[in-house]
Amino acid sequence: MLTTNIILIVIFYLIGSLPFAFILTKLSGLGDIRNIGSGNVGATNVLRTGNKFIAFLVLCLDIFKGFVPFLILKFYFNDISLLNKIIICHFAVIGHIFPIWLKFKGGKGVATYIGFLLGINPYISISFLIVWFIVAIITRYSSLSSLIAIFVAPLFFIFINFNFYIVIFFIYLSIIIYLKHSENLKRLLNKTESKIKLFK
Repeated sequence: MLTTNIILIVIFYLIGSLPFAFILTKLSGLGDIRNIGSGNVGATNVLRTGNKFIAFLVLCLDIFKGFVPFLILKFYFNDISLLNKIIICHFAVIGHIFPIWLKFKGGKGVATYIGFLLGINPYISISFLIVWFIVAIITRYSSLSSLIAIFVAPLFFIFINFNFYIVIFFIYLSIIIYLKHSENLKRLLNKTESKIKLFK
């Protein structure tokens, strides 16, 4: 079983490592996403190229990266416990943040995290999106919306399905994503963070 888990971890990490923002912007002639806007390898930065379709496609693919490991486990390894599923599948998020193909310098993990939450429980991902939109409408800060949603969304699941180790796991994963947003946090504190325009 240990060998199987290690193989799955490697596979899911490699799936998460697929840098769709980098690949699709290159293929569509938009250049190297790492030299555009914030340089982040994610859908929000792809949007800065002006190509909304490519940005939306990257968003969907990044979300799917976080969800597909759960599909694989459901069809082939459904006897794995929930905690083990969460631990194994989260390597897709780690892969997105630290992709081997881009010298471990990837995106901030939010979209893949949404797919990861969807795999655990659809209600968590829905609550994430609701919190994100509410905060975004009020503040117009995408980064702040993500950071608050990352903190709030798992609470629903934790309260109805409490497990100490799962709580610790969510804290650990949240810290990693928060660290990837360190520059955003600095700009938010300095009130220099860029605001977003919703529904435009």
